[in-house]
Amino acid sequence: MSTGTVKFYNRDKGYGFIQDANSSEEYFVHNSGLVNQINDGDKVSFDLQEGKKGLNAVNVKLA
Repeated sequence: MSTGTVKFYNRDKGYGFIQDANSSEEYFVHNSGLVNQINDGDKVSFDLQEGKKGLNAVNVKLA
């Protein structure tokens, strides 16, 4: 499980991006991959799963 910070999340559109704490990579997150509701700046833990356009954050939980 990875950790990071929510860089951007648009609740109306249901997607955003999480910046990995270790690598500074950014990963797409969709509301279907959320365990808890998230907001910009939240510290989160997440798993990565291959999506249509690269790795996506899934099982996203508040840290």
